[in-house]
Amino acid sequence: MNYTELVQLIQDYTESRETTFVDNIPRFVRQTEQRVYRTVMLPELRKNATSAVTPGSQYLARPTDFISVFSISVVSPSGEYSFLYDKDVNFIREAYPSPASTGLPKFYAQFEGKTPAGSGAFLLGPTPDQAYTVELHYYYDPPSIVDTETSWLGDNAETVLLYGTLVEAYTYLKGEADLMQQYQARYQEALSLLSGIDIRSNRDDYKDGQIRRGV
Repeated sequence: MNYTELVQLIQDYTESRETTFVDNIPRFVRQTEQRVYRTVMLPELRKNATSAVTPGSQYLARPTDFISVFSISVVSPSGEYSFLYDKDVNFIREAYPSPASTGLPKFYAQFEGKTPAGSGAFLLGPTPDQAYTVELHYYYDPPSIVDTETSWLGDNAETVLLYGTLVEAYTYLKGEADLMQQYQARYQEALSLLSGIDIRSNRDDYKDGQIRRGV
């Protein structure tokens, strides 16, 4: 399902083509995508990015599409990976009270969230003593189907996208409670199925054993 098809379905289901309502459909879709992407962490929402830390600087800028960390590693000049441990800012400040304490970073902390000036940063400890390569494996915000016409959700999980958008749209229209409950139930059912992918992505049948279903 592409964006044009989704917009047509929303208008058909709600039987509304009022100008203000139609103008708000992109907002309903974006709200649904945001809700789904923050509820289910899919393998398709992971991305790798590499950058070089600046010697003597404790801070590492985050990507603009960043949601949350999967892992951060520092790569030595010889190519060896050292994975950093997630800690609070207070831990790093206490362990390395002076920014002049340099070495191979061992820890990172979420230093600040997104700000008008940028996308936030990580605090590293100790302060890098040279220009190491850093590899960040993270969950990201993919482009909206509103902007790209197609998306992973539209291609692989159109039911959750459709009924999630209907919930937002019908809330805007102040629709009938019983129909709203139906849309909400269909959305939750589709979201539950999508969550199965999230669960499966964190398992290995050989190592963890197969998931047994009731009979």
